[in-house]
Amino acid sequence: MTATKTSAVITTPVEREIHIERVVNAPRRRVWQAYADPALIAQWWGRGNQLDIERMEFERGGHWRYVEHAAHGVYGFEGRYREVVPNERFVRSFEWDGMPAHVAIEFITLTDTDDGRTRINIVMQMHTPEERDGFLHSGMQQGMDVAFAALDRLLESQ
Repeated sequence: MTATKTSAVITTPVEREIHIERVVNAPRRRVWQAYADPALIAQWWGRGNQLDIERMEFERGGHWRYVEHAAHGVYGFEGRYREVVPNERFVRSFEWDGMPAHVAIEFITLTDTDDGRTRINIVMQMHTPEERDGFLHSGMQQGMDVAFAALDRLLESQ
């Protein structure tokens, strides 16, 4: 799959995983801040919708919960952090209220590119191939593309 500026490349190399890759035009420390600072998360993660950050304990064992208020509904997402390595990676559980008790583990890694940008790699591991497919068919690609476009705008404005 070829990515446009606002497209995340989503692949399924094994039956229980989703791999997502996106390059953004900002240094890694700024991208990390966009993931770590609740005020910044609220500006991009909700795809332009109001996003309430109900919890954000960005540390090992910490709980996170975001609630997005869209025109067609309210969507909650939450989990706990398993690992946090500042400016490099974090691992967290990820549960969407629309698929309760179907918990994915997200590995989010930020790496520098040779031209000063940052590559975001996300690996989502699910318990079953059916859970993976449920995430894929939930509108994930469209939602991620809109969120990453908002992240681009945020990073350009800083």
